[in-house]
Amino acid sequence: MKKVLVIGSLNCDYVINVQKMPKIGETLICDGFEMIPGGKGANQAYALGKLGGAVTMLGAVGDDGPGSMLRENLRGVGVDVSRLKSVKGESTGTAFITVDSSGGNSIIVVQGANSTVDVPYIKENDDILAASDIVLLQMEIPMETVVYSAKRAKELGRTVILDPAPARSDIPPELYKCVDYIKPNEVELGMLIGDSQAESHLEESASVLQARGVRNVVVTLGSKGAFLLDDSGGTCSLPANGTMKAVDTTAAGDSFTAALAYGLAEGRGLHEALELAICVSGIVVTRKGAQTSIPDMEEVRREQKR
Repeated sequence: MKKVLVIGSLNCDYVINVQKMPKIGETLICDGFEMIPGGKGANQAYALGKLGGAVTMLGAVGDDGPGSMLRENLRGVGVDVSRLKSVKGESTGTAFITVDSSGGNSIIVVQGANSTVDVPYIKENDDILAASDIVLLQMEIPMETVVYSAKRAKELGRTVILDPAPARSDIPPELYKCVDYIKPNEVELGMLIGDSQAESHLEESASVLQARGVRNVVVTLGSKGAFLLDDSGGTCSLPANGTMKAVDTTAAGDSFTAALAYGLAEGRGLHEALELAICVSGIVVTRKGAQTSIPDMEEVRREQKR
């Protein structure tokens, strides 16, 4: 099993369930909320650990209760958290997640300690980068840190996977050139290339990212599965499991990315790794919460045999 390094965010998620999303100026009453470990980086590290991967996480938490909870939660599934930093006087990152009755969600993130995941911190942990085979990045930490980490990983000959969320149109060109696998969803793809209709012409849209230097483009399409444009110019569509009913889509994308990394780390071919990713994310959407919804490999195998 190859080693995976996740560099990214850790958040404490406050999940609020409502019948419908509130309109501007509207007040809704709900029964309560849940406090759940989250953050795109932590979700992906947790999923990798839960699946049985060899994973280390670099990131930051505050010197508070939620920070301790997030650290121990990752440690509990075998993630190496020995290099996580705790920032004195800073709050742990926080996400406020509203989930409606159809399973859709809206998310507001307060960066907190995540904003301190800077280039000097990554340089201090260069030995971890050098010891890893796959480096997994997202964009809830400072962009300059993401760019530096990707460039350094490529200098070391490592595989770079980028989950480009929260999506933005001003990603530095040098980042794309370092990316072996990019995994936007259909909305994020449109934001990356400046085309709100990107989903209607996926191959053309994905080829824009490839022209910027990305080797393989994987677009997740929710209940429609995923689309791949690989480094040879080949395309394929992979269907989702149509028997699974979505309850909460939180962490579906994170679990997909993590399972893709796990499959590649295990030595699976790209198509087989993507089939695994679709299965894992398909299980995740049937449950509420972020990390609490992620299955282990035994459950995934059972689902794949059905």
